Amino acid sequence: MQIHINGHATIIESGISIATLLREKGLSSAPVVVEQNRTILQPEEYERVLLAENDQVEIIRFVGGG
Repeated sequence: MQIHINGHATIIESGISIATLLREKGLSSAPVVVEQNRTILQPEEYERVLLAENDQVEIIRFVGGG
């Protein structure tokens, strides 16, 4: 199925959760904010929220530096 991640069309397996998507992207342990269809999700929701066709997902990762 197709979703959009940070504005880019992406093909993923049907019925996966936000948590699974983050694991597949190597971001499961990174501090991130996830927005699905303009709704910010709480980290405790990542396992139970399933992705659907044409979802718009924004993943914002915090990066430190100096």
